[in-house]
Amino acid sequence: MPTISVRGTEMPASPIRKLAPLADAAKQRGIHVYHLNIGQPDLPTPRAALDAIRNIDRTVLEYSPSQGYRSYREKLVGYYKKYDINLNADDIIITTGGSEAVLFAFMSCLNPGDEIIVPEPAYANYMAFAISAGAVIRTVTTTIEEGFSLPKVEKFEELINERTKAILICNPNNPTGYLYTRREMNQIRDMVKKYDLYLFSDEVYREFIYTGSPYISACHLEGIEQNVVLIDSVSKRYSECGIRIGALITKNPEVRGAVMKFCQARLSPPLIGQIAAEASLDEPEEYARETYDEYVERRKCLIDGLNRIPGVYSPIPMGAFYTVAKLPVDDSEKFCAWCLSEFNYEGETVMMAPAAGFYTTPGAGRNEVRIAYVLKKEDLVRALFVLRKALEAYPGRVEE
Repeated sequence: MPTISVRGTEMPASPIRKLAPLADAAKQRGIHVYHLNIGQPDLPTPRAALDAIRNIDRTVLEYSPSQGYRSYREKLVGYYKKYDINLNADDIIITTGGSEAVLFAFMSCLNPGDEIIVPEPAYANYMAFAISAGAVIRTVTTTIEEGFSLPKVEKFEELINERTKAILICNPNNPTGYLYTRREMNQIRDMVKKYDLYLFSDEVYREFIYTGSPYISACHLEGIEQNVVLIDSVSKRYSECGIRIGALITKNPEVRGAVMKFCQARLSPPLIGQIAAEASLDEPEEYARETYDEYVERRKCLIDGLNRIPGVYSPIPMGAFYTVAKLPVDDSEKFCAWCLSEFNYEGETVMMAPAAGFYTTPGAGRNEVRIAYVLKKEDLVRALFVLRKALEAYPGRVEE
């Protein structure tokens, strides 16, 4: 019998979705599951997007251009201008979600064996995309005790060698909610410039910054314009995860040319998704303000509630809609599985993402979970109560 590929063997299971069978089984037993494991917003998609889909008057659902419709890309120029990111439509390539943008960036800029430095914990699928491209993730570890701030330059430079080709950041960060400071962004810029690296910057959560600190995009960094590849998506800002529309943005014409070859090979990004995403840009500003205000309230509800549970600690996330919390348990993956398979309180339980899957360092994140505050406050309050009861009942609880 033929064997599967090395890539297939090395591809990690998603820490966000791997426990889904246990959640499905719990629901079949009549248990209500509070989904804190995945960044699927429950807020409504813009009405403009839904109306655009309902009112499609095409007689043929055709291929779109491989780089996406120009009308959409031209409207995006105005969107980015609001964030002082100055582009033209040709700098923007529409992709099938932010995921494809990351994959095409890796495939276009890296050779097999090339290395990418990534602060950890990091979005778990980066590892999957690197394996798909034959690239290698090297991590610098940030810690919950230091609020997940970047380590000193020396920690990065210890990893840099002749195979190092890029630094990858997510800002604001998934899974930690950390927001990079101007000093940290300048630190990254200087390393990119010194070693002539690519800077892949995933900025899909730019709408969700809660500290009053300025949003520093990689596109704001002077002197490395040709090194920057920005990753974006409409999934989070418009609650449009299912339409699978993202973007890859770069001023580097050689990178764009290479990316376009991959775009042509997959033919085109989703037609209906582009129609919805383009229409979303016409939604009144009230939509963004109301969405932002709701996440501010949810963040306060979640972080206050977590830190009132004995033995639990979460730093205050500065952006996105996630936090990494430390739990008094022996192993968070066992605990999360136990919550779904063996525990319920009054017919309810919680589903979280074990944080070890967001690290590559063995043993890191063993007693941490990522929690997404994408449920309404009433559900968050109840989920926190159920979590407290789960921790009280868990046989592997560890008292510090």
